[in-house]
Parts: sequence; structure tokens; C-alpha cells
Amino acid sequence: MVFVLMAYDTLDPTGNITIKWDVMSWIPDGYVALVTMTNFQMYRHIMEPGWTLGWTWAKKEVIWSMVGAQATEQGDCSKFKINIPHSCMKNPTVVDLLPGVPYNQQIANCCKGGVVGSWGQDPSAAVSSFQLSVGRSGSSNKTVRLPKNFTLLGPGRGYTCSQAKNVLPTAFISADGRRRTQAMMTWNVTCTYSQILASKNPTCCVSMSSFYNSTITPCPSCSCGCQNKNNCVKSDSDIRSVVGMMNTTTIVAPLLHCTQHMCPIRVHWHVKLNYKEYWRVKMSITNFNYQVNYTEWTLVVQHPNLNNVTEVFSFDYKPLIPYDSTNDTGMFYGIKFFNEILLQSGPEGNVQSELILQKDMNTFTFKQGWAFPRKIYFNGDECRMPLPEDYPYLPNSAHAKAIASSTLAALLLLVLLAFW
Repeated sequence: MVFVLMAYDTLDPTGNITIKWDVMSWIPDGYVALVTMTNFQMYRHIMEPGWTLGWTWAKKEVIWSMVGAQATEQGDCSKFKINIPHSCMKNPTVVDLLPGVPYNQQIANCCKGGVVGSWGQDPSAAVSSFQLSVGRSGSSNKTVRLPKNFTLLGPGRGYTCSQAKNVLPTAFISADGRRRTQAMMTWNVTCTYSQILASKNPTCCVSMSSFYNSTITPCPSCSCGCQNKNNCVKSDSDIRSVVGMMNTTTIVAPLLHCTQHMCPIRVHWHVKLNYKEYWRVKMSITNFNYQVNYTEWTLVVQHPNLNNVTEVFSFDYKPLIPYDSTNDTGMFYGIKFFNEILLQSGPEGNVQSELILQKDMNTFTFKQGWAFPRKIYFNGDECRMPLPEDYPYLPNSAHAKAIASSTLAALLLLVLLAFW
């Protein structure tokens, strides 16, 4: 029950990954199943090196064959003399196949290296599928037992999966729309994400600045923990000695550029200009991780003025409205073939955008940090914000008048000196 509570995301309350297991046909000692993983999370995707799915068989099942994925371990199949199963593991672990495998090993929505897009960006890319033939399970609805203890890595920790639950068999419509068939059996597993389970520290932080204050508010010190402080890279030139450590097929510890915040990602929010009826913001995302290119990245911002976005430059934008009564959250992401990849740390390791927002004169103000976001998420993880008292403040009227008076006095003095 605790995990369920921790996995709840207020900005995406219905977000989850649903694993649907459709028994499509029977074989002499088991069945053939189509397994479909659908990512219903609006702004959290699975990036390289991709998903890993595991479960425990209820009986003594084996996997005879697989299409579109593979088990990572075959296990002990010494009892089989002629037809050797693909996997005899009691607790099989399955991964997606890589792009470019032969066509006879592919099915629809497979073979993307485990990369699954977010539902908010592209629903067609938010699906991954594979097929498996299961033996020693029985070949009827009464003898088949649902697998147990599902686990999902996406690609790291953070997901908690429910037990499998029988649901109504999935219906399939033929290509010409004239025939309807259905699965023999269907069960669902629902996996939800918790940032607390994924990492004890944040993975990104936020810095701030404004046109009305010369102070730049940095990310809080050690925002993402300073456990990597002794292994960070002090300059881009030093990275050449460790370039061989790059590996996209396994999860490795971050290799970060040395900063006071020690975060892989920094998001900077700059209040740039003030117009009569509009105001302008510049957003910058900087990658300090030498190990990772962030593909199909997402940035989620919560701010009350996002209910009236006039124009967004260089990023795609989609409002997120999880509740009918609130429209204060938006998702930003890269434009295809332009900046959908945030490159690793270095001169090119950043993406930027500006947005123009229309003012609501009843609520708009620069006072008390109103112009800065309430929350920011990068790739679905909430970023560490500065403390409110550290936000760039709007000079009060007395202070502004004093500045104006001193400036005027200095100008008068210069005029007097010119005529002296």
C-alpha cells in the first residue's frame, strides 16, 4: 500500500505502464501469447538501454520460442533431449530486440532496443510488443495459471507492478473491418513509477534569473547529492581520457562535469522581458552528463500563467490538464530532427527556448517570485528548486526610488562638472 501512495503523480494521476498478456492460440502443452506494453504516462518515457521485464512462473512453464524479444538467460534445459526451449528459467528476464534484426524475428511494435515513448509525445511510439510460446502450462483456460511477481526496469529502478489480473479477452478487428476475433484469455499487469524508489536524490535542478535583478540564483548546492564529487570531470578536455567508458547497452554511473550542484541536468528559467500585455521567458536545459544523450526528452513546467501561452519558440508544446479545474501545467519537448536529442555534456550539450505569455492583469505580478515556476520535471523526474527566499526579488519601491534618485544626482553632478 505504501508503494501505491508513493507512485502517485499529481501532474499525471492516471499515468502507468500497462502490460497486457493475450493468449492467442493453444499448442499441445501450452499456448502462444502476445505481450503488449503500453506507456500511458504523459511525459515519462523509457530511454536506452531500454526496458527489462521479469516474472515468476506459477508452475513449471518453459518458453519454447520468442519473437520480438529474448530471454537473457536460457537456464537449465538439460531435461529436454530433442526440442530445446528458449528459456527454462523459473524467473525469466526478457528484453527487447535491437533494431535491424531479421524480419522473421520481428512483430509489430518490437525491436526498438527497449525504447518506449511517452503517451503525451507520441502514442504510436508508446507501445512495445513481443510474442512467446509457453510450454508445460496446460492448454485450456482452466489449466493455465497467471505468472506472478512481475518486475519492470525502465531502464533503471522505480517501477512497482501489480499482480496479474484476469480481464475481458481482447478483441481484434481484421484489416478490412469485417471480422472480429478475440483472445482465448487476457490478463493485465499495471506498473507505476515512484521517483523515491528510482533514486534517493533528484536527477535535475533549477536555477533562476531575471531582467529586474542582477542576481542569478543557482541550483542549491549538492542538489543531486555529492556522491560523485570525487569522480567528476573538471573540463571538457579531460573527458578524452575516459571516452572509452561510454556504453549504451548497460546502465553505468553518471560521469558528470564538476559543478556545485552535481546534477546531470540543470534547467534555467530566465524572466527576460516585460511588455504591456505580455511577458517573455527564456528556458535553457544543460546536460552535465558525459555518459548520456537524452533522446526524446521532456520538460514539464507548472506555472499559473501557462493557461495563456501565446507562442513557444524552438520547442514543441502541449498543455497538460490532469484536472478540469486547473490549467497551469505544460509539457515541452524537442522538435523532430532539430533538437529532440539533448547531447552529452559539452559545447553542444544544451537546448533553449523562449515563450511569450499573455498577462492576466488580475493575477500577474513580478512580486514574491510569482514569475518563477512552481515545479519543473525533466524526463518525468521532479527537479530540485531553490528556496523561495533565494528567488531573484523585485526591488521594492523605496529601493527603486533610491536607485533612481542616486542616478539623477550623478547625472546632475556630471552636468555641473561640464560647465565648471
